[in-house]
Amino acid sequence: MNYIGSKAKLLPFIHATIEAFVGQDLSSKVFCDLFAGSGIVGHSFAQKGCTILSNDLEYYSYVLNHALLLTGELDDASNIITLLNELPLKEGLMYHYYCHGSGSGRNYFSDENGKKIDALRQGIETYKKDEKRYFFLLASLLLSADKVANTASVYSAFLKHLKPLAHVPLSLEPLDYQPTYKSHQIFCEDANVLISKIKGDILYLDPPYNRRQYGANYHILNTIAHYDHFNPKGKTGVRSYESSSFCKPISALHALEKLIKEAQFSYIFLSYNDEGLIVCEEIASMMRKYGKYNNVKVPHQRFKSYQNRFKKRLNYEHLHILEKI
Repeated sequence: MNYIGSKAKLLPFIHATIEAFVGQDLSSKVFCDLFAGSGIVGHSFAQKGCTILSNDLEYYSYVLNHALLLTGELDDASNIITLLNELPLKEGLMYHYYCHGSGSGRNYFSDENGKKIDALRQGIETYKKDEKRYFFLLASLLLSADKVANTASVYSAFLKHLKPLAHVPLSLEPLDYQPTYKSHQIFCEDANVLISKIKGDILYLDPPYNRRQYGANYHILNTIAHYDHFNPKGKTGVRSYESSSFCKPISALHALEKLIKEAQFSYIFLSYNDEGLIVCEEIASMMRKYGKYNNVKVPHQRFKSYQNRFKKRLNYEHLHILEKI
């Protein structure tokens, strides 16, 4: 998934920095990924033996992280996926709301793929009482559908004409994950509410940097995950979502300081880039109030949409580091 703010390419930098300050053996540590997104950071630290506390306000993220961290061994996954892929196409919620052939005026998926998503989603619902399999299958569908979406990488708009990848017939593919066996916990809460209820060793913060609201940019994934009845709004068919205070210049720094102040963790690592709403100096000044502060940065290519994928521009990704007093 071409995810806004993805840390996939930055994992070596994040691992090396955290190990340099905390120590190379993290197997006894409780690691909190408070803005988990696609789950790539938390899952990677689970492979190092950490017990993970994973949180994100968006339900699609909750689904992905639940599947990545709590699925464990699943011997019959391939058989289930084969059966689901054989289901006949259905004209359901996704086709009616988000495909051109339905008369919706929206073009997020080809008609065939929209019907395929409906068939798969309804088939997955029959596994709801089996939590492990249900979230694994649902996460697999989210990622499989994302591969054939007719968008410029996010869902704030669709493309007028189907791009080549959107013509490819959707096939449910299993989520790629590595089983872990610690007692991880997954949350779907406002970070500034959850922070006072949890504690651990390492707090990793990767909040939104700019005005992009994840609830709007990934509303289609939330709709596939919830698969509920609602009134799609406007040209893009967006569903209602909660706005993040981290996406507003007037409230971002205050929201960040609230997290830092209330955090019951020994080490805090904040990922933030130099195009963010909060300038580096403001972050440094604020964090110094609460302990020993450091900053490490690395050049990093910014997020690219489908339409802008050939434009290259580097900025700096900072890890603001606080050893809390």
